[in-house]
Amino acid sequence: MSEAARFSAAWLQQREPFDRAARDEAAQRLHLAARLRAMAPAAGTPWRVIDLGCGTGSNQRWLAPRLGGSQQWLAVDHDAALLRDWPPALSGPGFEASIVCQEMDLARHLETLPWHAAHLVTASALLDLVSAGWLQRLVALAVSARAAMLFTLSVDGRHGWEPGDPQDATVGRLFALHQRSDKGFGPALGAAAVPTLRRALQGRGYRVFSAASDWWLHSHHGPQAGALHHALIDGMAQAACEQDPASTAALEAWRQRRHARAASGGLRVGHVDLLALP
Repeated sequence: MSEAARFSAAWLQQREPFDRAARDEAAQRLHLAARLRAMAPAAGTPWRVIDLGCGTGSNQRWLAPRLGGSQQWLAVDHDAALLRDWPPALSGPGFEASIVCQEMDLARHLETLPWHAAHLVTASALLDLVSAGWLQRLVALAVSARAAMLFTLSVDGRHGWEPGDPQDATVGRLFALHQRSDKGFGPALGAAAVPTLRRALQGRGYRVFSAASDWWLHSHHGPQAGALHHALIDGMAQAACEQDPASTAALEAWRQRRHARAASGGLRVGHVDLLALP
């Protein structure tokens, strides 16, 4: 796995409350609770879930209470340091989940996972990092197992800045190009990931549902929102500079203007959640 696809525990912790709020909003539009109840395993059989690129467990902490009942999770990530943060079990009102962690390079060893044991395959903020070829491998494996899929917080290319800046479109274009670079799985799909997956699954007879799961960051949302807003400005400026070094001076000026406006401005970052049922 390339270093480009590594994420620190601090970054994952910083984004978790905004991920949770975005997932909550999308779950309502997806009618997720009702659809999960309809596909629940037979009484006495635990949910068996594979969590791909699981990080420190944000996806499980959000999803396990919504699945309910007895659960068995296989948490897979290439970063052993992130897996060390996982507990051996997680429980709460109405659910109890046992957890097995597995360090794995998903780019190379995806086929070795116990696909035919899984009821649900899930991931968060992963699809936009992977290539079309890797996604086809995933689809073939999940469809063969007739597993349901829930993929949350995939970027869709939208960035809504308030107030606007003449350089926003340029930064957005360069950032999108940077997102398509190799993140360890081959040339990344970026914002094309969810439409590509939707077409592939519908072609295999799956029912596919999607809903926006945007981050919305504004100064009046508190210091956590402000900190993430500033971090995203820096991250987008850095990626744009890497994509077009000749424009570094103009991009640095954009970065400085954006930081100056963040105290009274806002940013919406577009994501999509996808639920697919066999």
